Amino acid sequence: MHFFIEVCNIVVSVVTVLYLYQMLYIVIVFVYDILRKAGKVKKKSVKVVPHNLAVIICARNEEMVIDKLLETINNQNYPKDKLKAVVIADNCTDKTAEIARQYGAVVFERFNTKKVGKGYALNFAFKNIYSMFGDNYFDGYIIIDADNLLDSNYVAEMNKTFCQGYRVITGYRNSKNYGTNWITAGYAVAFMREAKFLNYARSALGSSCAVSGTGFLVSNEIIRERGGWNYSLLTEDIEFTVDTIMRGETIGYCENAMLYDEQPTTFRQSWHQRVRWSRGFYQIVGKYSKTMLASIFRNKNKNRFSCFDITLTVMPTVLITVVILIMQVVVLTFSVFQPNLTPSIAHEVADFLLRWVILYYGSLFFMGAVTVITEWKKIKCPIYKRILYMLTYPLFMMTYIPISIAAMFGKVEWKPIEHSVSKTLDEVTENI
Repeated sequence: MHFFIEVCNIVVSVVTVLYLYQMLYIVIVFVYDILRKAGKVKKKSVKVVPHNLAVIICARNEEMVIDKLLETINNQNYPKDKLKAVVIADNCTDKTAEIARQYGAVVFERFNTKKVGKGYALNFAFKNIYSMFGDNYFDGYIIIDADNLLDSNYVAEMNKTFCQGYRVITGYRNSKNYGTNWITAGYAVAFMREAKFLNYARSALGSSCAVSGTGFLVSNEIIRERGGWNYSLLTEDIEFTVDTIMRGETIGYCENAMLYDEQPTTFRQSWHQRVRWSRGFYQIVGKYSKTMLASIFRNKNKNRFSCFDITLTVMPTVLITVVILIMQVVVLTFSVFQPNLTPSIAHEVADFLLRWVILYYGSLFFMGAVTVITEWKKIKCPIYKRILYMLTYPLFMMTYIPISIAAMFGKVEWKPIEHSVSKTLDEVTENI
């Protein structure tokens, strides 16, 4: 029994040490910001040329929100002749396609109930774009979701980073409905943390960032080299990221390219979505784990760290932790009802569980609090909600524990999330 407890302690300690570098990211961000303000960071001088870009929107029954998104695309501070909205009306039964055409978008309608998911829709998009415009008409493609809203300088900022030579770029993901409840705020803080304390830190180190769902640019060269969009796992964005990094590509970060994303408002919606995400991560581990681990040692220079970083990002550490905790609870229960075992066994297990809860909640609270404080001005909701949801953020993240278990069992498939926050950009960004 004592040996088992020691093994559990060692495993948890190893996992903690492996992820400590993400805490160091916080230090790197603050130091880098100080150096930038002091003028110590030299910016690479590049000529900014407006590229011919397409904004691709995969939409399924999004008549409630797509008009507001297309308004923000049409109002971009970017040459009109260099920007085109392309909407994939994917298995729509409403007026999504009709509304999109009214706003000047090119619309491709797709009807396929067997190959369901954003990955299939994107591949369909590129085939149709090449058929209509040719293989080299667009220099790059910005992938966003129908419920998003784009800051008026979003495309211009993305283009600036594109001109620096990056062939894949991710931006800053803010929220349309941060203040609705603890669920929407939990998502928002997580995405803000990813932008500020993961991707920004990676960019400062010259390492590769990660694409997350929506709000990224990919060059036409990448799409042509790979023969379209051949990523169709449940988390096609992370699959694309893993494959891109393992190929030696560095994904750039554009902190000034901000979009506003709508988050699920009910726990039921959130549960289904995050179960899909978790299963998608398991799929990626099953498909790419050997290659990812090999790439850490095979690739050269800074790409080794990028491979290490993305490997730990997709590894099911929550599931590993859950297994250990369940085993500890079993041992604790067994020891309580076995009078021949020494009381110290139960005390050791109980102490382990208590320390884990304190450490886990404490670390999550710290990361959430740092994110909320540093990104305070970007959060659009009353002050009391910013403080309240800073406290509930760890609880939101801890719900991944049962979610990671549920993702192991049963049928998990892609299902659309209903979007209903029909607000203009001005309504979302107004100061409160």
